[in-house]
Amino acid sequence: MRLDRRALLAGAAALAARSAEAAPPVYNPAIRLAGTSVLITGCSSGFGRLTAELLARSGARVFATMRALPRPEAAELAALAAAEGLDLHVLPLDVTELDQVKAAVKEAEHINRGPLDVLVNNAGIGITSPVEVQDMEATRLIFDTNVFGPHRMARAVLPGMRKAKAGLVIQISSQLGRVITPYSGHYSATKFALEAMSEQLAYELVPHGIDVSIIEPGGYPTRVWVNRNAYSLALKERSMAVHSVGYPEQVARMGQEDGSGRANDPADVARAIAALIAQPPGTRPLRLPVSPGNKPQVPLNTLSAQVQIDWLGASPAFGPLIRAVHGR
Repeated sequence: MRLDRRALLAGAAALAARSAEAAPPVYNPAIRLAGTSVLITGCSSGFGRLTAELLARSGARVFATMRALPRPEAAELAALAAAEGLDLHVLPLDVTELDQVKAAVKEAEHINRGPLDVLVNNAGIGITSPVEVQDMEATRLIFDTNVFGPHRMARAVLPGMRKAKAGLVIQISSQLGRVITPYSGHYSATKFALEAMSEQLAYELVPHGIDVSIIEPGGYPTRVWVNRNAYSLALKERSMAVHSVGYPEQVARMGQEDGSGRANDPADVARAIAALIAQPPGTRPLRLPVSPGNKPQVPLNTLSAQVQIDWLGASPAFGPLIRAVHGR
């Protein structure tokens, strides 16, 4: 069909009005998640650590994974679980290593005595610099972590979820998965790819009763900047002058982020995840912006949904999938 720009914008406005009426999931401290199994990647700190604690305290069986075990963060989390009597298991997992992905999911399913109910793809990295300065080593690493990692994880858990005809995959994206700030390297490129892959998964998993939700956080004061500084500084040290000479101010700042200037509570994301899990299957939103401040991606999300509905909503083959995801 031919899409008229005015009709498209009018449709987007109508969809926005409908979306405004349908409130996003709201966290309730009384939420109980007993009987729900959740595997979370990247639990050494930040969103992953906070989510693991919150869900376990809500009664869920949590598999909190992190790379490079043994490490103090893993010991701290295991000690907390023992002290509070939480059903929380710390497992080694580097999402860039397929053997570790398979082993962690196999162990989690063994402990759970069945398929997992929820996968939270939280692990991710950033490497800051102008795109021209990003060499192939940095490019491969960030795509391997932020895109191929979630893909490996989804492939590992989905056979069990499909067998159970139920499940939820939560992808931790970013506002920068829909909008772009200059000099942030390939971060937006990887999150754009994650968003597209996740939306496609959402359509394809409708017949299997599995939901996919993408959380888009704004700026939060997590320790992700510590690793980002290390990666960015290493890139800076090996960068070729023929590329870096074009961006002297930006290159000078590589590896110098201090993580300050952000006052939002990272537990917002953990609470959003808990609320999504508690929401009835088939009613969860495809995209959930999480930030008390500006959410610049919202108009893009609205327009994107309208385009999909106008383009494929009437298709006999794809329409039911599109409407199931966007017409809730």
